[in-house]
Amino acid sequence: MNQGKVRVRFAPSPTGPLHIGGVRTALFNYLFARKNKGDFILRIEDTDRTRFVPGAEAYISEALQWCGITVDEGVNAGGPCAPYRQSERKEIYRQYALSLVESGNAYYAFDSSDELERVRSDFKGGGLTFTYNAENRMAMKNSLSLGENEVEKLIGQDAPFVIRFKMPEDITVSETDLIRGDVSFDSKRLDDKILFKSDGMPTYHMANVVDDHLMKITHVIRGEEWLPSLPLHVLLYEKLGFEKPQFAHLPLILKPVGKGKLSKRDGEKMGFPVFPLQWTDPKTGEVSKGYREEGYFPGAFINMLALLGWNPGTEQEIFSMEELIAAFELERVGKSGSRFDPEKARWFNHQYMLKKDVNEVAGMFAVFLKQKGIVAEMDYISKVVGMVKERAVFVHEIWEQGHYFFEAPGEYNEKDVKKRWKEGVPEKMQDIHAFLSGYQGEWKASLVKEAFSEFVNSKAWGFGVVMNALRICLVGAAMGPDLFEICEMIGRAETLQRIENGIQNINRN
Repeated sequence: MNQGKVRVRFAPSPTGPLHIGGVRTALFNYLFARKNKGDFILRIEDTDRTRFVPGAEAYISEALQWCGITVDEGVNAGGPCAPYRQSERKEIYRQYALSLVESGNAYYAFDSSDELERVRSDFKGGGLTFTYNAENRMAMKNSLSLGENEVEKLIGQDAPFVIRFKMPEDITVSETDLIRGDVSFDSKRLDDKILFKSDGMPTYHMANVVDDHLMKITHVIRGEEWLPSLPLHVLLYEKLGFEKPQFAHLPLILKPVGKGKLSKRDGEKMGFPVFPLQWTDPKTGEVSKGYREEGYFPGAFINMLALLGWNPGTEQEIFSMEELIAAFELERVGKSGSRFDPEKARWFNHQYMLKKDVNEVAGMFAVFLKQKGIVAEMDYISKVVGMVKERAVFVHEIWEQGHYFFEAPGEYNEKDVKKRWKEGVPEKMQDIHAFLSGYQGEWKASLVKEAFSEFVNSKAWGFGVVMNALRICLVGAAMGPDLFEICEMIGRAETLQRIENGIQNINRN
């Protein structure tokens, strides 16, 4: 087990957009590193060139940056273990793969794709599944079954080959997982995995172990899907003479309904993102939603992810990044999968909206307004935001809750009109228009409200009737904060104009 400074890594493959499960893996590594005053490393594992997707690597870096997960060493940050992109390290892996062959722990395999397919087909015809392992390896075309001269001849002729790990026969591989406790694997159930491919690139298994050793990784914190690879990795550490890190395998993020791992299809069906940022497929042009573009605050997104699989042991649900770092313990990560709840994600964003400074939200909303061609004073925008943000989950919803502060109603809610615009209401609105036109006092909400109340009482009108109708004139629907606060905000002239518009246009409906 490595001693000394904690060093962890997040090692995604650039094969497409980063799934929120991957973001959570990065987050837990980051929290663990910061909690233990260690280093967080970003390594790009791009050894599978057939699955490489242009733009995916840049997407990964941008996503981590948006989430507030800062990298100590990595593809853009640099560092003493550079390069951090595996495609730039392939010569390093070759020497270790060859050393395993020399020590008798790996071997050359010359089987072509067609030959392997024929063997698989023959096994399938007999109702069996072919596995390249101790039981079958001697019947295949490799340096264990062929004579030494023939092997040398094939290598001399530059015959394509892969290097396979020679899985020991009939042993139990045991390891302690920091989340799952002791885990054991029977080597009879394991195959001779390819370590080095014919294209000169290592497989994930080889590159992963070598890089973790050379980069002095002390803790490997990764997804549950890598648990079946653990015995091979443990044996590779042993056969290469490397000191092992400690391992922790995180639980899956599950579908909101049904069984299984959360997928892009689940998001498409239920209308929520499964990626941190919007992603456009470079081949098809298909656009997938992102949490950033949907209006989520990065802190809310991270807070939500942290509580998928990790339990702080208290009732606290809202955490800043600093609080997450202070509270995080790997021992409090559960073994079983956590069901994703899109409504809970919205709840987190709403909590962050409520906690955010009004001026900060106003700055974000000002950008939204500018995109709509609306320019207003920041003081005015801040007042609007302060009045309606508690009803909004996202910044863009502030428009839905308070658009009438910036533009007069263009239409009126049919249901509200039917319910509130009763017989005699237009005449009452005419009287209110006349009263407000002649009002001489200061145009402040409290003063206008007081004078208006006296006027309505003098007419012996029901407040409910006139207030709801007046709100429809000013807002376009039966919604919004205090009516006289709205009047003060939009001003006397605009208030009177909207009442006049309401009388004329609602009567036509």
